[in-house]
Amino acid sequence: MTKLAIAALLAGSAAAFTSSPAPKSTVALHETKADLKELGPKLNPVVGYFDPLGVADSAFWGKSDEFTIGWLRQAEIKHGRVAMAAFVGYCVQSNFNFPWAMTLDGTAFPSTSLSPPEQWDALPLASRIQIILFVGFLEFYSELTPGGGVESGLTHYTKGGVPGKYPTFDAIPHSIPFKSLYDPFGLHTNMSAESKEKRLRAEINNGRLAQLGIFGFLCEQTIPGSVPLLKGIVPAIEAKGAIAMAPLS
Repeated sequence: MTKLAIAALLAGSAAAFTSSPAPKSTVALHETKADLKELGPKLNPVVGYFDPLGVADSAFWGKSDEFTIGWLRQAEIKHGRVAMAAFVGYCVQSNFNFPWAMTLDGTAFPSTSLSPPEQWDALPLASRIQIILFVGFLEFYSELTPGGGVESGLTHYTKGGVPGKYPTFDAIPHSIPFKSLYDPFGLHTNMSAESKEKRLRAEINNGRLAQLGIFGFLCEQTIPGSVPLLKGIVPAIEAKGAIAMAPLS
C-alpha cells in the first residue's frame, strides 16, 4: 500500500514545471489554438502540431475553444504524470518490495512473484480503499479555486489558469510537513521560468511515452503476444477472466 501511495504522490510531482500564468511566455501553455501550434514543433519537430480529429475546435459542452483546449491540456498533463508513476511503479514492484510488515497484524507486502496488477488484487480491501481515497483527495484538491471558498486555490485551467499547475497545501486546516507535491523542501524556489518551461516540455513528452509504455505492459499481460517486444518479459495474468487492477474486486 505504501508503494502505491508513493506512486500517487509522484503523479503530481512535476507541478512546479509549469510557468506562471503572467506574464505570458512564448513557450508557456495557454488555452489558444495559436499557442498549441507554436508549442507543437517544440515538443516534436518532426510531427509538430497534430490534431487530425480537430478536437481543439470541438467546443466541449458548448463552451469556448479556450475552455476546451485548457481542459484537454490539463487532461494530457495529468494522464502523463499518472502514466509515468505507473510505469516506474510497475518496474519497481516487479523487482522489489518493502521488507517490513504492510499491516498491523504482520501481513507482508505482496511478493514480487506476482505481477503488479496481481499485487494490487492481493492487497487487503481496506488498503485499496485508503489508496483510492487518497488519490481522490489529490484530485479534489487540485480542482479548488479561489472562487470555491479557499484562499490558496488556483485559477481554473479552463478559465485562464495554467494547465498542470498543482496548488500548494496552504488551505489544509492542519499543519503538514510539506507544502508542495513537487518541491516539498523548497529546493527549487529560485528556478527560472525558462528552466521550468523546458522541464514542462520534457514532462509532456515523457508522459506521452509513459502512456504507451504502461499500456504496452497491460496489453501484453492481458493479451499475451499482443506486444511482441514484451513477450516473455511481462507475465500473463493467471486468473481466467481477470481484469487488470479492478479497483475493489
